[in-house]
Amino acid sequence: MSAQKNVFISHHHDDDRHVDSFQRMLGRGDYYVRNSSVRMKPANERRVKEGRVSENTIKRLLRMKMRWASTVVVLIGPKTHTRPWVNWEIEQAHKLGKRIVGVYLHGGTEANVPKALDYYGQAIVKWKTKGIVDAIEGKNTRFESPSGDLRQSVHAMSTSRC
Repeated sequence: MSAQKNVFISHHHDDDRHVDSFQRMLGRGDYYVRNSSVRMKPANERRVKEGRVSENTIKRLLRMKMRWASTVVVLIGPKTHTRPWVNWEIEQAHKLGKRIVGVYLHGGTEANVPKALDYYGQAIVKWKTKGIVDAIEGKNTRFESPSGDLRQSVHAMSTSRC
């Protein structure tokens, strides 16, 4: 029986192709992910870079899309930690009471983990279907290295559920 989960995938836009891979990988495990994240088409990215879209408009759109999701998944690639929008999305997810899970992309390291994810995340796991599904469902609260070894979490996790 297929499971369905509504998630918001926070990622660096250079990693857009990994969003598709992430959804396909979980789909092979009979776990369907409905993603509400923002994927910028070149025309929209140009409008943002030209300053034709206000920061408040972007924030409103992101919050609206995030509210719909039960979990925020942060894809951790080589440049993820440098993206202010990723940290903002994680902070907003925390304010909205969302489950926050980090997933290392191939090539992602512990040094690439965004500060907000270290602080607000409930799990950080390697790129492996079962670990990811368990983290999304709240069965896995491990903080892993990219190899899957246990690493220290930076904060004491809250385990409250609504």
